[in-house]
Amino acid sequence: MLIVEAVLETADAANAVPWPVTTLPPYAFLALSGHMPESDVGAAMALLTDWFATDPDDSGRVPDAAERVRRLIACDRVVASGGLRVRDAATGVTVTPGCCCGLEDWREWLRLLDGDPVYLGHDPTPRVEVDGQVIRLWPDGGDGTERPEAQPVRLPVSDLPGVLRSVRTDLRGFLALAARWADRYVPSQAAEFMARLDADLEIGAPLTTS
Repeated sequence: MLIVEAVLETADAANAVPWPVTTLPPYAFLALSGHMPESDVGAAMALLTDWFATDPDDSGRVPDAAERVRRLIACDRVVASGGLRVRDAATGVTVTPGCCCGLEDWREWLRLLDGDPVYLGHDPTPRVEVDGQVIRLWPDGGDGTERPEAQPVRLPVSDLPGVLRSVRTDLRGFLALAARWADRYVPSQAAEFMARLDADLEIGAPLTTS
């Protein structure tokens, strides 16, 4: 059984936030869905807005929720460190996004339907290849010229559209929970904030697989 999840990568030194969050270890992953407890939703909001948490005048002031969200809305594009995590429950092999992989690019996986390469980050550097009707994924070894010796995760190409539809369902569920968070902590910015997350993380748009 394959488990494919949309995940955010935790920061090595996240800034303090003025709302409840789950304490997460650095360089771990937080799975997004419509079944997250409130503290996990708070942690996701912290990760998404952490890029905008440093005060420009370096005064040490901790920006409140409204300030963090205002800065995110004003940015060129929301960047969300993470991506898709693939776990094979039968073999125990897990492929996680590497550094510089972003959840905002999760729909790039659609390119695998045409056999095109997909960037999954580095350090580790996940390797992905399409061999006929099977997608093979390795946790590392993407920079090498030879296949890794480790056992890959195998995903039939025909299953990929359904997998990505499931990911989109999880992201839409997360977006609904994020809207509740926004209504509580940034009510005056909630509509614009949610529209920005929806657009930049490409959640609501139909998933075109042909």
